[in-house]
Amino acid sequence: MSPSSRHASVIVKAAQLLVDAFDDYNASFADITRRARRRFERGERAGMRRDSVARLNLYDRSVDEAISRLEQHLDERLFSRTLWVDIRGHFETLIDGQLDAELYKTFFNTISRRLHKTRGVDPAIEFVALDIQPTDRITHPVSRHTYAVGGELERTFRRILADHDFRLPYRDADADSTALAEGLARVFATDPAPDVLAIELLETVFYREGRAYLLGRAFGAERYVPCVIALCRSNDGIYVDALLTTRQQLSILFGYTFSYFMADLPTVGDAVVFLRTLLPEKPIEELYTVLGRVKQGKTERYRAFVRQINAHPEEKLVEADGQKGLVMLVFTLPSYPLVFKLIRDHFAPVKKFGRRQVIERYHLVFRHDRVGRLIDAQQFKDLRFPREQFSPELLSELQAECGRSLQADGDGITIRHCYVERRLRPLDLYIAETDEPAAAAAVLDYAQAIKDLARSNIFAGDLLPKNFGVTRSGRVIFYDYDELRLMTECRFRRLPPSRDDIMELNDEPWFHVEDNDVFPEQFPRFMGLSRGHLALLQDHHPDLFDPAWWQAIHARLKAGEALDVPPYSAEARLHSTSKQP
Repeated sequence: MSPSSRHASVIVKAAQLLVDAFDDYNASFADITRRARRRFERGERAGMRRDSVARLNLYDRSVDEAISRLEQHLDERLFSRTLWVDIRGHFETLIDGQLDAELYKTFFNTISRRLHKTRGVDPAIEFVALDIQPTDRITHPVSRHTYAVGGELERTFRRILADHDFRLPYRDADADSTALAEGLARVFATDPAPDVLAIELLETVFYREGRAYLLGRAFGAERYVPCVIALCRSNDGIYVDALLTTRQQLSILFGYTFSYFMADLPTVGDAVVFLRTLLPEKPIEELYTVLGRVKQGKTERYRAFVRQINAHPEEKLVEADGQKGLVMLVFTLPSYPLVFKLIRDHFAPVKKFGRRQVIERYHLVFRHDRVGRLIDAQQFKDLRFPREQFSPELLSELQAECGRSLQADGDGITIRHCYVERRLRPLDLYIAETDEPAAAAAVLDYAQAIKDLARSNIFAGDLLPKNFGVTRSGRVIFYDYDELRLMTECRFRRLPPSRDDIMELNDEPWFHVEDNDVFPEQFPRFMGLSRGHLALLQDHHPDLFDPAWWQAIHARLKAGEALDVPPYSAEARLHSTSKQP
């Protein structure tokens, strides 16, 4: 074989090896995802959580295995940039026509960047294509089933439930069908032609945090609306818990504050196209991410942000609104709803932990049930920005406070490590800026957020409103993780009685306190709320300040119980349910 033929053979085999590696990853991803049905039927919440973590770990493990195979094949040529230029070209030929070609390309990029220590981007050995949307060329319709209603809405829902049977029977399919029909009829009741004509559902069932979802659309004569049926499991059987029919409800369900769905989709891009018909304002990166394709979500997030920078080169990156953090420095591009969070080189003395502990807490949140109250913080490495994009004030502070995370090279600044999140309005600013009814609603949801987190085994630690943000839909989300800890690691105590009033006014406690001790009766002192807003919490959430409530939740979590936090409001639920403790 001639040298040129041997070279071509090496390239072909390496490219095919990479395609096979992604196919292996995809098959393993599907194997884990398919367990969700069985987990749901058996009520195995903890097992579903373990599967979610295993699926998150799968990508990096698959990349490591692919690199090991490449090393055996390429030997000392593994790091040859010239060779990788050719491998990239043949890899692109092999995946041409694949519906999910962008997922293959992202897998290739991950391996290329890891081997070549790329900072910024290198188009010769990566797939960049900042100007494309990955779903623009997808015309293949996602698999779905259409139910013609024919004036018999209740019977249609009976058919739908019968078509989605589980090993555990429905508790009362007739009652559920009646409730669904009444709920959907109310949605179209004010239309000029109020009849529901058809219901269209994806064939794939979506699972997450102990629930199953039948996802689709309901069609009237003049419009269609989301139609999402939420199923729960009890020892008595499966039952319909809720019907979601608004974009806002669906946007929250598919939001960046929840864990990722288990949905056994044969291909992903066509499902994203369908979801965008229901959520046209939802960024495409969030849809890929919530379907469990986290790396693709990061790729699309990077593409969208770079497009924004390229379109507005005169706009400066600046510090984000809100009080300066003692642990993180946060900056943003004002015209784009993202923030970049860098760990400071040194923390204030009041912080009794270091960089490693902060990273561990973000890692914990990434793998935890976020129950709609923890923001999804994506870790990025080696992001390169034009130097002139930074405001002078921000660049000066970054260099002074986050030097370990920066590298300057000519006209660019590379950020070695950061977290990227959706930008929210800090709760303290929101309360100060908005009218009183909206502020009061946010304060009440702030209390509900703390309680929802507690039920998910998370104690926020620092309860100041500056550590919480408000979404466009008005939900309050926690986003400052440096003092976060598991509920089961805490000890919730009642304040010991003092000998006199003067002792209670002292800044120092009059009793011994361990690092993990928490005193709910003292929360009002550390919330930074006005007297009026504290009184509001005392009226609506008095248990928030009651050690007994926290101790009861703590005991149930320690016993291994999975406490329920519905991802929708009580108004969406179809049947009366027992109130959460």
